[in-house]
Amino acid sequence: MENMYKTLDDFISYIYDKRSGSKATSDSYYRDIARFITFLNDNEISSLKKVDKNVVFDYVNELRSGNITRGRISNTTYARNLSALRSFYKYLNERHLVDANPFVSFSKIHVEKHLPDVLSLEQVESIFDSFDLSDPLQVRNRCILEMIYACGLRVSECCDLLYDNVDRRNMMIRVIGKGNKERMIPYYPRLNELIDLYLKMYRNEYAYPDFPYFFVSNRHGKISPRSIQILLNDVRINAGLKIDVHPHMLRHSFATHLLDGGTDLRTVQELLGHENLSTTQLYTHLSYDRLKKTVNKAHPHAK
Repeated sequence: MENMYKTLDDFISYIYDKRSGSKATSDSYYRDIARFITFLNDNEISSLKKVDKNVVFDYVNELRSGNITRGRISNTTYARNLSALRSFYKYLNERHLVDANPFVSFSKIHVEKHLPDVLSLEQVESIFDSFDLSDPLQVRNRCILEMIYACGLRVSECCDLLYDNVDRRNMMIRVIGKGNKERMIPYYPRLNELIDLYLKMYRNEYAYPDFPYFFVSNRHGKISPRSIQILLNDVRINAGLKIDVHPHMLRHSFATHLLDGGTDLRTVQELLGHENLSTTQLYTHLSYDRLKKTVNKAHPHAK
């Protein structure tokens, strides 16, 4: 009997070897494809070769109805599932493990891109000002959040930041982003002063010798994305903000504030590590909205 899960493991290893996706992408692909394999087993389809358009149609109906997931799924989740399965069968077809890709005929669903949520400069500063810099833990927490905002980091990039990749003399960090792509990001002097404080008051006390990561948890290990989310939520409350705040909003705010300040789109794309300029262009709409509001508020003929 064909071991379909073994084939799936080989596909995920192939993605890693190609470095064509992040760990989060690989994990989501694994879950999406494993769900499909479970569907095949439940319907007594014993081989990936036996999957045709009719099987795919039945699976898509089950997926869209929410019968095999925890309720109905969004268009974004549905599109990701199709993308994962389309890539999986392309891989199988190229290795002559199947004769055709039954997912090719299923057109990509159009997913509307929503404008990202951003914080105003005043809201960002209210978050930073809420920390007590005489407390070592609060120094660390402030340094984490300001590093994300100052450099436009994904939360995973902040957690994975290596100590040796922070160049305090030149005020630059080296980031390993999606697909193992490197980028160099400068940061401002105020963050450098905060970094010095963090190293003196916290990291030198909590990090074991040769600990590779820049940020250290209070258990002497690597900081987790969940920990950053929790600390940001606590800080949001202390800062008196009435809105939900998540770490990626600091990255969104970094991009938007740079564009508001006159930075060109290509530079922001490079700093964010976006592969496609169209992804970065979402932030220009936010800047346009701000310009419109400013004009409508200040221009005498707008009243």
